[in-house]
Amino acid sequence: MSLIEVRGLKKSFGGMEVLKGVDLTVEQGERIAIIGSSGCGKSTFLRCLELLEKPDAGQIFIDGQEITAKRARVDEIRRSMGMVYQGFHLFSEMDVMDNLCLAPVLRKRMTRAEAEKKALALLAQVGLASRSHAWPTQLSGGQQQRIAICRCLMMEPKVLLFDEPTSALDPTMVGEVLAVIRMLAREGLGMLIVTHEMSFAREVADRVLFFADGVIYEQGTPAQLFNIPMREKTIAFIRKIKYFTFNIQEKHFDLMSMQGGIQGFAERYGIDSEHVYPLQVCFEEMVVDFLNHCFPEGEPIDIHLEVSYAEADHAVVVQVSSAGRAYNPLEQSDNALAVAIIQQSAQKTDYRFDQNRNHLTLVL
Repeated sequence: MSLIEVRGLKKSFGGMEVLKGVDLTVEQGERIAIIGSSGCGKSTFLRCLELLEKPDAGQIFIDGQEITAKRARVDEIRRSMGMVYQGFHLFSEMDVMDNLCLAPVLRKRMTRAEAEKKALALLAQVGLASRSHAWPTQLSGGQQQRIAICRCLMMEPKVLLFDEPTSALDPTMVGEVLAVIRMLAREGLGMLIVTHEMSFAREVADRVLFFADGVIYEQGTPAQLFNIPMREKTIAFIRKIKYFTFNIQEKHFDLMSMQGGIQGFAERYGIDSEHVYPLQVCFEEMVVDFLNHCFPEGEPIDIHLEVSYAEADHAVVVQVSSAGRAYNPLEQSDNALAVAIIQQSAQKTDYRFDQNRNHLTLVL
């Protein structure tokens, strides 16, 4: 039995028809990213799943129960889902622990002691165990969003709905929230994520839905949708994000080819010249660091570099993925100049070691 089944979902606001007949089946544990232009109905679709917006037509089944039925036990059916909003919606008059314990005590009949034990375990998972009695106003936006995710998890949902969970955050805080979502994805929790973070969608999702014209205009695996989109509007949307990749499989690689490729990529897509030199320097310093620290003599070398450029907001994202030993150049490097250059050039940095690979991301 599918976890979510949507049949012919329609929703209008006044004379504007936002959803024109959406059909979708979501399986247990499936991770789905939803992308599309502003106003295409992505967020409305998520809100309809929980009946935060009442559909004009169509049926929605959650874990086999029709939430759109006339006499449906809506509150009970909703418990299979948790929703994380753009705004954090924490109760400002409650501290973190009270925010987390309120619903499970009232709705799941947990004792307060049981709820607090579970809350502390979740807070430890997201790196906020020391903030259990802080007030929401004492937390950063990224911390509040992590608390909001924990609040959903307290109810043990079968699927999480994320409505652009990083859009209200300062760029420096986006990485910490995405890291939590990645962690949940690795644990096999089902999720539907409305996002404008295309690189994140490529990495986390099993399936990507592109919304346009009030319907799911095209869908497929990340590789299918981002690399070989088939329909006109999908192609136009995806091509707003350009990629440059370079693979290194030997210690004495062709540095000039890499730097020339970056220069050509920047010129081809009109990337500001102020980004080009930092881009080249960052790549060179990171590659040298990974080569020196991750690969003992004789061990096969495998480093993958990627630059993505979004035409919509001119964001340049640098990603380095390296096999070999775990190594975070931002914290372990003995090359102070390299670290200084990276930190000066990047607005945001993120490092993780996952599936035996180092992943370093910089937003320039």
